[in-house]
Amino acid sequence: MIEQLHSRTKGDKVIWGIVVMLTMVSLLVVYSSTGTLAYKLSKSTESYLFKQFVFIAIGLMIIYFAHKVNYTIYSRVAVFIFLASIPLLLYTLIFGVSLNEGSRWIKLPIINLTFQTSDLAKLGLFMYLGRQLSRKQNVIKDFRKGFIPLIVPVGIICILIAPANLSTALLVGATSLLLMFIGRVSLKHIALVIGVAAIPILFLIGVAAAYYDKDENRSKELPEMMTKGRVGTWVKRVQTFMYASKEETSYQVQQAKIAIAKGGWVGLGPGNSESRNFLPHPYSDFIYAIIIEEYGLMGGAFVLFIYLAFMFRCIRIFKNCPYAFGAFLALGLSITLVIQAMANMAVNVNLFPVTGVTLPLISMGGSSFLFTCLAIGIILSVARNVEQMESPVAVEAAENEEEA
Repeated sequence: MIEQLHSRTKGDKVIWGIVVMLTMVSLLVVYSSTGTLAYKLSKSTESYLFKQFVFIAIGLMIIYFAHKVNYTIYSRVAVFIFLASIPLLLYTLIFGVSLNEGSRWIKLPIINLTFQTSDLAKLGLFMYLGRQLSRKQNVIKDFRKGFIPLIVPVGIICILIAPANLSTALLVGATSLLLMFIGRVSLKHIALVIGVAAIPILFLIGVAAAYYDKDENRSKELPEMMTKGRVGTWVKRVQTFMYASKEETSYQVQQAKIAIAKGGWVGLGPGNSESRNFLPHPYSDFIYAIIIEEYGLMGGAFVLFIYLAFMFRCIRIFKNCPYAFGAFLALGLSITLVIQAMANMAVNVNLFPVTGVTLPLISMGGSSFLFTCLAIGIILSVARNVEQMESPVAVEAAENEEEA
């Protein structure tokens, strides 16, 4: 059976192995970290384990079927997905399900489930960006013909995501600029975008500094116009990161630090986390802190190494893919997943202000988990094409064609 499964799955086998390892880690940690949630909702922890198992099974099927599709088809649907994501993001901002003053989800009819439209927008943007980068290589240095068609879609998506989820918008923008840099876009054009984007960020930092009383170690009251939407939340998070003393560190960060301190080098062991009973969202945003508490710094380093290995294998696909679209597609999707993972881990160890990003393939299942699986399936589709072209039969056919 294992041999049949091995023969049916194509593409980079190391990436397949990484997916299996991360999903196994997910099962263990989600089962361990949902005890308090189950108690509050009068459910059993096993129900969340089963739910996560179902999400993993569906996700693996998505990866399998997505990797069977020829990646050139994704070039044809990229424009449609990108254009469809724009009205969906607008709908989410106006009518979406709100949580913590932000509208990030829309509720699907009939099945009564919610999904984060920014996940679809990210996928559509990077597919479209890969398509545009491959088509604009001859004029990539030209501002009007090469740069504008690339930066306008990025700007639209980031602006629509930012009001409800600033951290995701910043990650999408940074990943897009990195992909443009790799795609030979002019450095002065990229620097111009960074300079423009830095203005609102510096303004936010300036507001955070101006409305914080260092003597009393507390935030000042913001003007009424700044309390609308999530501006107040952003300011508070920046203030907490910049100024708060150990006693006034945000509750989330404080509990994450306690979890990491308890973990030490080898951890408390699977299922022995204590901070899961106090840490908000230990099964999603702060799941990495639970990993370190239960498996120690060694376990946390292992998870970090797995994501870096995934990035390395995707760079290998990028280098070996003979066609520009496939190369940019695989690289763009892999960069956004790894940067998201790094951002989540950095928040957990208090290197970044608190954000709402999850740990790909490990945090408890949802729409983000399934879109991550779809992105990995597309990457493996590109890898499958590269594998076929590197096969002895393909090489021999190419040599015969060259001799002819």
